[in-house]
Amino acid sequence: MPSGPAAFAANVPPEQLSLFDEAPPATAAPMAAPVAARPVPVAPPAAQAAPPALPVDPPVHRHPRAHREALLAGHRVAYELRQSRRRSIGFVVGPEGLTVSAPRWLGQGEIESALREKSAWILRKLQEQRERAARVQANRVEWREGGQVPFLGEPVILVLDARTTGAVLHTDATALPGVPRLTLHLGLPQHAAPEQIRDVVQSWLQRQARRIFEERCGLFATRLGVRMTRLALSSASTRWGSASADGSIRLNWRLVHFALPVIDYVVTHELAHLREMNHSPAFWDVVRTALPDYEQARGALRHEVLPLLDD
Repeated sequence: MPSGPAAFAANVPPEQLSLFDEAPPATAAPMAAPVAARPVPVAPPAAQAAPPALPVDPPVHRHPRAHREALLAGHRVAYELRQSRRRSIGFVVGPEGLTVSAPRWLGQGEIESALREKSAWILRKLQEQRERAARVQANRVEWREGGQVPFLGEPVILVLDARTTGAVLHTDATALPGVPRLTLHLGLPQHAAPEQIRDVVQSWLQRQARRIFEERCGLFATRLGVRMTRLALSSASTRWGSASADGSIRLNWRLVHFALPVIDYVVTHELAHLREMNHSPAFWDVVRTALPDYEQARGALRHEVLPLLDD
C-alpha cells in the first residue's frame, strides 16, 4: 500500500511547456538633478497619497531538478520534465515538487495547456506538500535527555540512565491529563552521543514493532480466514506494507509510531490481499468484514506524519 506523492494522468494532445524566465530586478527611476530655486514660505504639510505598492514577486514552487517553468494562476512553478515513449501526460506532486512526464513527441504548447487545465489541482497538491513538510519539521526528534518519540500514538520521553540495561519503558499511571505518561529509560550515560541514543531507541522500536505486528496479524488473519506464512519488517520510504501471493507480509516498522487503529488498518489491508490481490470493490468488502470502520483509520493514515528519526 503506497504512502507516496499525489499523481494525476491526463490524455491530451501534444505540446511542450514554455519556460518562464526570472523577472529582471526592478530598477529605481533616475533621480533628477537639484535645481536652484528661491526660498518659499513653508506651508503646513498636506496629507500625502500613499506611494504606489511595489510589485510582489509571485509565489515560487521549485523542483530541485527543474529545467522548465510555468506560471499557473499567479504562481511560478519550476518543474522537472521527463520525456519518454509514453502516450499521455502525467503529473506527480511529491516532497520535491512537480514532475511532469510527457511523450517525447509532445510540443511545448500542449504541455503548457495541460498544466493550465490542471493548475488548481497542481497548486493544491503543492500547498499540501508544503504544509506536510512543515509538520515533518515540527516532528523532528532530538536525540537527547528529555527528547520525545511517538509510540502507539503517545509521546515517550527519553531518559538516559546508565543503571538500566538496554531500553525499558515505564508508565506513570498518576500523570495528569496532557502530561506524557511514558518514559523510555536507556542504558546510556548522560554524555552519550545523539547517534548512540538514536540507535538504542530505534532498535527498541523495531522489537516492539515485530511483537505488535505479529499479534495484530494473528488476530486479523483469523477474522479474514487467511494464512500468513511470513512477516518481515520494512524500512521503505514510500510504502506502509505489501503482500505476496505466497502469504508473506511486509510492514513498515515505523507504523509503530501510530495509534493502534492505524496499525490495524494497514495489517487488515495487507492481509485482505491474500484473498483479493487487487483494489477492486470486492477487496474493500473483504477489508470491511474485519474492520467495518476502516475508512476512518485510512483517512487518519493519509494525514499522519512520520517523525524525523534519522537525523
